Amino acid sequence: MERDELTYKIIGCAMKVHNELGNGFQEVIYQRCLAIEFVNEGLNFEREKEQNIFYLGTNVGTRRADFVVENHLIVELKALINLEDVHLVQAKNYVVAYDFARGLLINFGAISLQYRLIFNPKYQTPPSPQAP
Repeated sequence: MERDELTYKIIGCAMKVHNELGNGFQEVIYQRCLAIEFVNEGLNFEREKEQNIFYLGTNVGTRRADFVVENHLIVELKALINLEDVHLVQAKNYVVAYDFARGLLINFGAISLQYRLIFNPKYQTPPSPQAP
């Protein structure tokens, strides 16, 4: 599982929140606290960023990611006792819908912080500009 500096910063922010609050709160509480940590860390982010979902070229609805960080990575939060496969699939679908290479699923509900790096199997790296 490949992690970069941005991923480490986000996980570090989540660990600070979980160490301070522990488990047992609603997801929105963790989301607000994580936003504070992102500001403290100097990260650019959007909360509840809405994205259109298309099926065969037709807009069929919208979804809001908990966070889009540095316009580069989706962060989806949960506050559950245990993560299940359905949560991983949901996070993967968001990463695909937003067309990002990867995302991070973070669960504050367990006794220890849980996180999973999610990769977009459909993502294609944009071509680099060619020199003249």
